[in-house]
Amino acid sequence: MRTASITRKTAETDISVEIDLDGTGTYDNETGVGFFDHMLDQLARHALIDMRVRCKGDLHIDDHHSVEDVGIALGQALTQALGDKRGIRRYGECALPMDDAQVRCALDLSGRPFLVWDIDMPTPKIGTFDTELVREFFQAFSTHGGITLHLHRVCGFNSHHIAEAAFKAVARALRVAVETDPRKSDAVPSTKGTL
Repeated sequence: MRTASITRKTAETDISVEIDLDGTGTYDNETGVGFFDHMLDQLARHALIDMRVRCKGDLHIDDHHSVEDVGIALGQALTQALGDKRGIRRYGECALPMDDAQVRCALDLSGRPFLVWDIDMPTPKIGTFDTELVREFFQAFSTHGGITLHLHRVCGFNSHHIAEAAFKAVARALRVAVETDPRKSDAVPSTKGTL
């Protein structure tokens, strides 16, 4: 079973995360940040990863700590659920269109975290949500998930569409990367023998 449960409690946030990499994309996410919950739902649904997230954060300050710390916890959960990464495809990519927006994602579950972020948001807010927090989430997720993650905005003028395309592109690429490769289900996908 490729599942994981993570709890993370600091002076700023109290988080629990449960994931199942072999799920059907069911989700139950409550962070207190409405737009972010919507993005996490997209991540679960399109990656076919069952996900339950609970976060109580210092929202009286702002959404930053909650969004970043959920990214940390989800990255840790992914690392735990993948184990030694035996049998996975490892790489994934997706060019995701959403109306005016298109975002390209390429990722490698290499164990070597690196984020390339080439996404400009036209507006500083989506409703009450700070658009800069999209990058903060993916920085935390890639760092703690050991993911080399490249995200590029090809086009788009609507910040909501761009952000959602980013989450969906990562989800679709992640779906491929975590899948079992039927031709090498017993091997770690690296000439080094470890990831």
